[in-house]
Amino acid sequence: MYTKPNNQMLMNWLSLSNLQIKITNELESVLQEKHQISLKEFYVLLFLSDAPKKKLKLQQLQNMVGLSQSAMSRLVSRFEAKDCGVLKRHVCEDDRRAIYTSITQEGEEKLEKASLTLNEALEKVFARKTIQKELEPFIHPFHS
Repeated sequence: MYTKPNNQMLMNWLSLSNLQIKITNELESVLQEKHQISLKEFYVLLFLSDAPKKKLKLQQLQNMVGLSQSAMSRLVSRFEAKDCGVLKRHVCEDDRRAIYTSITQEGEEKLEKASLTLNEALEKVFARKTIQKELEPFIHPFHS
């Protein structure tokens, strides 16, 4: 006789994924509204700012941001097309096929302002009772 497995872990995973999507959408919206950048663009600035010499190969960046090579290339190109001066591309001297992307001083300033906005938004999100209630099973998973 077949017995249906307990789907609680699957349901928890789906709940957590749904919550993450809701929060991501909120962060995306606030960054677009206040800084005219996407969350992925914010991640690019963040990872470049934290990188040694504040530059990374496009391939490294795509792995960190979680985009394909073509999507990463389009994202950097769109950023450059905005003509806001936050990124700069360089050809690698050791390997002419490799391209580095670096953050500029303008990029650092944009990142600093956007980081403040993002932290404020996250504080508001996690202060909400509804979010706290949704997170409860993940904070204390064995108490339910």
